Amino acid sequence: MLSKPYIRTSRLVVFGLRMTVYLKWLGHASFQISTNCKVIYIDLKKYGKTAEVSKKADIVLVTHNHGDHCSPGKIRNLCTKDTVVIAPKNCISRIGMGGKSIEPGEIIAVDGVTIQAVEAYNIKRFKPSGKPWHPKGYGVGYLIKAEGKTIYHAGDTDLIPEMLHLQNIDLAIVPTGDKYSMDNIEAAKAVLKMKPKIESPMH
Repeated sequence: MLSKPYIRTSRLVVFGLRMTVYLKWLGHASFQISTNCKVIYIDLKKYGKTAEVSKKADIVLVTHNHGDHCSPGKIRNLCTKDTVVIAPKNCISRIGMGGKSIEPGEIIAVDGVTIQAVEAYNIKRFKPSGKPWHPKGYGVGYLIKAEGKTIYHAGDTDLIPEMLHLQNIDLAIVPTGDKYSMDNIEAAKAVLKMKPKIESPMH
């Protein structure tokens, strides 16, 4: 078993002390997280190329209702009757197969995996109308605790005050897309403040 975390260059992150968690990037903000007993998917997207996946989902997480983060068809294809889908309320209704709605601050436990929703929103990136691309309350980020590790998937967000209070993160997945979320400099500031053991860009 590994004594220190490390990153492979094959889109697979392995880290662990007593336990091991595998992270596979599927494209954009989509990821597959595999633990010793669970397969978790985050933000399966509708548009563009996505890495092939065949493992059925134990848990599916959606950060918000935009098509590049929520594909009802892909979600249904990877679900079984026992899959738990967790998403903001507007996503649950769009997916159309039931699930658990979640808001920032809420925690849902699924067979030893703890899912906590945290804030994710824009404070400086706006549509031509002047409204933010991701207003507060529209979407979430996630703190995922499994196998003794904590993974933070930020969702689509700017560098917001709530993010800077997050601590004890093993892996932080943060957006660097700029137009709709943080740019590279802001993402670096967030990582320096949170001090995760490993950081992965997305978007």
